[in-house]
Amino acid sequence: MSFAISQVPTPKNEPVRSYAPGSNEVKSLISTYKKMWKEKVEIPMVINGKEVKTDEKVTLHSPQDHKHNLGFYYKGGKKQVTEAINSCLKSREEWANLPWEQRASIFLKAADLLAGPYRDRINAATMIGQGKNVFQAEIDSACEAIDFLRFNVQFMTELYAEQPISDAGIWNRSEYRPLEGFTYAITPFNFTAIALNLPVSMAMMGNVVVWKPSDKQIYSAKVIMDVLIEAGLPAGVINMVFSDGAETSKQILEHPDFSGIHFTGSTNVFQSLWKQIGENIHKYKTYPRIVGETGGKDFVVAHPTAIPAQVATGLVRGAFEYQGQKCSAASRAYIPKSIWKEVKKIMGEQLADIKVGTPEDPSNFVNAVIDKNSFEKCKGYIERAKKSKEAKVIFGGGCDDKKGWFVEPTVIEASNPHYESMEEEIFGPILTLYVYEDKDWKKTLKLVDETSPYALTGAIFAQDRYAINEATKALENAAGNFYINDKPTGAVVGQQPFGGARASGTNDKAGSKMNLLRWVSARSIKENFLSPTDYKYPFLG
Repeated sequence: MSFAISQVPTPKNEPVRSYAPGSNEVKSLISTYKKMWKEKVEIPMVINGKEVKTDEKVTLHSPQDHKHNLGFYYKGGKKQVTEAINSCLKSREEWANLPWEQRASIFLKAADLLAGPYRDRINAATMIGQGKNVFQAEIDSACEAIDFLRFNVQFMTELYAEQPISDAGIWNRSEYRPLEGFTYAITPFNFTAIALNLPVSMAMMGNVVVWKPSDKQIYSAKVIMDVLIEAGLPAGVINMVFSDGAETSKQILEHPDFSGIHFTGSTNVFQSLWKQIGENIHKYKTYPRIVGETGGKDFVVAHPTAIPAQVATGLVRGAFEYQGQKCSAASRAYIPKSIWKEVKKIMGEQLADIKVGTPEDPSNFVNAVIDKNSFEKCKGYIERAKKSKEAKVIFGGGCDDKKGWFVEPTVIEASNPHYESMEEEIFGPILTLYVYEDKDWKKTLKLVDETSPYALTGAIFAQDRYAINEATKALENAAGNFYINDKPTGAVVGQQPFGGARASGTNDKAGSKMNLLRWVSARSIKENFLSPTDYKYPFLG
């Protein structure tokens, strides 16, 4: 057997394709979209490397056409979850003992597959199943997913290279073992890249995984699994189940070999899972790792020196890209009275230019929200704002569910900074803003910090460097990702590690080495080359 201290290819962020009108890349993607739209897909679970089907079939629909039948997936239950756990435990030792270079090769190959032959397919599946336009699909399901794979391989090697110092006659080493037992990944509908990263980041470090994707993301989840299998992922390392969330979690969190959870979703669900883990703590062989990224009520605050066009554009992009269905989306804003008139004018011009429709037409900036529940929730906030004495709808407000779940980009102006849509997470294309007196800048910073229990992302727009510094300090605990003169969305792997604190999660920073550290258990090894032969120390004489 040969040995080497290997260096992996230096990662670079995957270039984002522009999909300009008439370009070959947009023609290719839309052609793939139309082809997949006509197909009737059949999606089984994957357990121990094998397709698993059950008697229960669930029809798949698209947000932009809730009557169109895309096909179906097979729903599992306790039997399939048990099989997935057993598959993990059976595969664990061999996978954990595989040299890290071999693991790295699998995920580097997966990145190249996504960048090449699977690019149109993963993007089209995301557009069809999750309602993203061509650009939002590209930056998510292609570029960010590829970046997670390539950069995490680099982060893995950096982590393994971190070693302690050694003294004379002693060699100290650190080993980074996978967790003992199996891990559990629960992934959301809104980012295909997150659905890939949560199970893969654990598996990359030698862990075995039960993966439960959102039932609204199953189409692109299938493509992810197809890519991983073609890349050479061994059977049983990641087991994909489609089962009831509460029942699956209860079953897994009661298992003595459960060793960690990687979660993205709602705060309430994450807190419930944490509580269950605490109640079961005496059952486990080891203390489980708990990593979660949850909700947000993300802010934009403008200073009187801010440039109105920059503020308006940051709000339109930050609030309405992907229909506001990003945990980082701008959903509350604080604008000084002195620039509000100009900001409002520019926002109105930009919003009047935005087209709403299906992703099949690449010129549509806004598409449908994910499902009926989301549609009704958004509609409720809009209707209440129209009737409220403390708020008014100044842009948008239209809702149409005849064919798809379409909600217009909507801006609410609130006279009360604690109006419901200033404080509550909506997860839709609704931005609420409050106009403050310029002299109340300091009070407004305090208001921003104390209004929400969340602390995921936030942005400050200002030209005054003292004001920027003041806001950066005043809001240091209000956002795990803080943006200066930019929208609060669009974190890039390797550039802005992503995560927040307070009610927004454990802030373990996806897209960085910090996250991978959670999925290993370190072992310190000390080797003494000249062991003592007498118990007496010099002080004994």
